[in-house]
Amino acid sequence: MSDDTYNGYLERMFRLQRFGIKLGLETIGAMLAALGHPEMRLRCIHIAGTNGKGSVAAMLSRILTTAGYTVGRYTSPHLERFNERICVNEQPIDDAQVVEACQRVFAIDDLPRQPTFFEFTTAMALDQFARQKVQWAVIETGMGGRLDATNILRPALSVITNISLEHRSYLGDTLAAIAAEKAGIIKQNTPVVSGVRQKAAKAVIHAQAVTRTAPLFQLGRDFRARRREGDQFDYYGLDHTWRKLLLGLPGAHQLQNAPLALAACELLQRTATVAVTEADVRSGLRETRWPGRLEVVSTEPYIVLDGAHNLMAARVLGRYLRETFKQRNITLVVGILDDKPYRSILKDLMAPCHRTIVTQPKINRAMPADRLAETARTLSSNVEIVPDVGDAARHAIRTSRPTDVICVAGSLYVVGEAKTALADISLS
Repeated sequence: MSDDTYNGYLERMFRLQRFGIKLGLETIGAMLAALGHPEMRLRCIHIAGTNGKGSVAAMLSRILTTAGYTVGRYTSPHLERFNERICVNEQPIDDAQVVEACQRVFAIDDLPRQPTFFEFTTAMALDQFARQKVQWAVIETGMGGRLDATNILRPALSVITNISLEHRSYLGDTLAAIAAEKAGIIKQNTPVVSGVRQKAAKAVIHAQAVTRTAPLFQLGRDFRARRREGDQFDYYGLDHTWRKLLLGLPGAHQLQNAPLALAACELLQRTATVAVTEADVRSGLRETRWPGRLEVVSTEPYIVLDGAHNLMAARVLGRYLRETFKQRNITLVVGILDDKPYRSILKDLMAPCHRTIVTQPKINRAMPADRLAETARTLSSNVEIVPDVGDAARHAIRTSRPTDVICVAGSLYVVGEAKTALADISLS
C-alpha cells in the first residue's frame, strides 16, 4: 500500500468535517448495522466528562493491557497522526488497517444523511476492534454523551469524569444541563463511576442512575485517594486499599482521575470477572503515558506541552505552572479555537508567564492569531505574534535561556503541530 493511498483516504475522510457536528444516533446506528453490528461483539467501558476522559482511558487501557487482555482504545482528537485515535494494546493501528477500515465504511450507502467525521471514525474504530477481537474496548465520547455517536454502545461500565461549562451551543448553558447530556451514557442496570463534584450536576447524575437502576459509585463517597509526600498516593476503594501508588501522568489533577480508573477496575473485577492484580494496577498506573497532557519534551529549556483546551483545563495548567516553576521565566506559546472562552483561557494561562507568543493551528476553527493577540495584549504588554505553530515553537526556543520554561497550550491541535515541529530539533 502506498503513502498516496493512505493520504488519499485521509483527505477524503477529513472532507467530512465540512458537515460539522450533528448529534444523534440514527446515522451511526445505520452505519454499524451495515457493518454487521461490530459494537454488539465488544465488551466496552464508556467514558464521558469535560476533562480527564483521555487520562482515565489511558490508565484503564494500560492496566488492562498489563493484566494480559487485548485492549482497544478509541479517543480524540489525535495529535500528530490520525492512527493515534484507534489503538490496540497501546499501539496505533497501522496505515493499511486505516485504509481497509476506510474502504469498508465508505462502501456503506443508503444512510439517513451524510455521516460526520466523528461518526465515520467511530464506525471505523468499532469495526476494527471487532475484527481484531479485542477483549475490552475503552471508548471516549466525542461531545456530551446522550446523543454522541459512541452512545450506541451497551457497555459493561460507564465512567463520568467531571463537569464544567463547555460546548454550550450543543450541550446547554448550565452545569445541570451539561450533566444531563453526560449522564446520557448511563445504561439500564449498568454500573457507573462518577467524579462529578458540583451539587447540581451530582444531583442530575444521581437522578439518572436511579431512573436507570444503575449502581452509582461516587468519588469522595464510595472511594477516594489521598496524596502522600512526593509523587505517591493511597487509594481507598470499593474492595481494596492500595498504598504508595505511583502515577506515570504528572499533575495534581490526576489524583481526581486515577481513582476513577481504579474504581472501574474494581467493578470489572466484581461484575465481569476480570483478573486484575494489585501488581497490574501498580505497573499500569506507573507506565501510563498520555501525550500532549503535561508532556515534557525537553529540560534545557524545559518544554511542556498541554492541550488545556477549555476553561477548567486552563485553570489546572495555570495553577501547575505557577506552583511548579515559581522562580523561572515562563514563555507561553498559545493558540485557541474560536468556539472557546478565549479571554478567560488566556487569563489563566498567561497569569504565571512573563511572555506570550500567540499562534494559530491549521484548522478552520482556529481563532486568527492577530485577533487573539488583541485580547492577550490587554492582559500583558509582552506579547508577540508568530502565526505558524512550528515557527512559534522554534522562536520560543531560540529566544529562551536553558533555565527558562516554555509551555505550548490552548488547543490539542496546537500541541500536535508543535510536537511535529519539535521532532526535527535536537532537544536535551
